[in-house]
Amino acid sequence: MSEKQFVVFKLDNEEYGIDIMNVKEIGTYQEPMKVPNCPDFIEGIVNYRGDVIPIVNLKKRFKLNELNIDKNTRLVIININDKQVGFVVDEASQTIMFNEEDIENTPNIITSVDSEYITGVGKKEDRLILLINLEKVLTEVEKKEIEVMDFNDNQ
Repeated sequence: MSEKQFVVFKLDNEEYGIDIMNVKEIGTYQEPMKVPNCPDFIEGIVNYRGDVIPIVNLKKRFKLNELNIDKNTRLVIININDKQVGFVVDEASQTIMFNEEDIENTPNIITSVDSEYITGVGKKEDRLILLINLEKVLTEVEKKEIEVMDFNDNQ
């Protein structure tokens, strides 16, 4: 029986999980600097530990309510094609372990071209956690747009 560990984060009142192996870091929210002519899903850029990284608004991406920043708002930092990207989430405060039998395949009702980033649904007691792959949240075209955004002089 194999176990996998996931970082749990919230958007509105829903819980999502991403494989901990894909997470570089979880940090406190920083107000991004707006950049002209950026794709609309990018809130802007921040200086994060000496690197300038783009910040993606997951709520906008998932067509959820507007982003409300508070003391619980976090940045989930991952690497996409060797470039760090931050995703804004309402809260990211815990990790959770799932056995393979606790993970259901993605229900047919949510399988579509737009939701190829959903990898399954984790069940733990009375909780359902939608498991996603943040690397697949962005299309290949969007990833390329981020790749060409080079704000660091030393890269």
